[in-house]
Amino acid sequence: MPVPHAPGSEAVEALAARLPGDGVHRCTFEGRPAVAKRRDGAPPGWFEAEAHGLRTLAAVPGGLRVARVLACRPGLLLLEDLGRGRPGPGDWARAGEALARQHAVHAPRFGFDRDGWCGDGAQDNAPDDDGWRFFARRRLWPQARRAAEAGRLAAADLGRVERLCARLPDRVPPQPASLLHGDLWTGNLHPCAGGALALIDAAAVHYGWAEAELAMLTLFGSPPPAFFDAYAAAGAVAADWRERAPVYNLYHLLNHLNLFGAGYLGAVREALREAGG
Repeated sequence: MPVPHAPGSEAVEALAARLPGDGVHRCTFEGRPAVAKRRDGAPPGWFEAEAHGLRTLAAVPGGLRVARVLACRPGLLLLEDLGRGRPGPGDWARAGEALARQHAVHAPRFGFDRDGWCGDGAQDNAPDDDGWRFFARRRLWPQARRAAEAGRLAAADLGRVERLCARLPDRVPPQPASLLHGDLWTGNLHPCAGGALALIDAAAVHYGWAEAELAMLTLFGSPPPAFFDAYAAAGAVAADWRERAPVYNLYHLLNHLNLFGAGYLGAVREALREAGG
């Protein structure tokens, strides 16, 4: 849907007026292909967090490609159109190398300079020097408590999460605070025109454990072995990180339980069992 040229915010408002409603729309903005993400009832700061996350990831030297932010206002995010292609083995290997370079960007503290969103799940990014405490207090426990208060998680399950939080230093080895996408399932590795992979939907960016990012990439599907082989060759990662995947993925499963309901309860309990909670 071509949009007449208009300078600055006028062009954005003209585009917003032409969009059919909430959703993701391919369009033309100032003569260039673009993607407009519209959500009139978005929580405050929802698209702003995504725009900030995308800009942060785009600044990583040699990192994964990231869609350029063209405009952002409440209810609307306008992005460069990356097209859509089919990645080959080489594209997956290059993506693994690029993710390793992203994870090599470290911060002195866990968290981020603003709160974010993992899907529609609010994400507290208050900084903390201690990675175990950050993961317990800012990730696992808030989600578990929210699920219990909504009647989605039994008291016994909540107790198991609490025990796991207390034992995280025994389950997870020391790791630096690495720059994470934060919601990196395979659907957020977008295949661009030409096959290169790019990061999208970046409202959950923060500094956390790199193993947690790798774990989520195995939760809903998985990249091919070439991706993980290239990552391991390019970055420092423990050979046994997959053994800890249930600990890390429990956060995302609890978030899904809160967002989508009881269908995820079985997966939460299985992750708890495997994590030793």
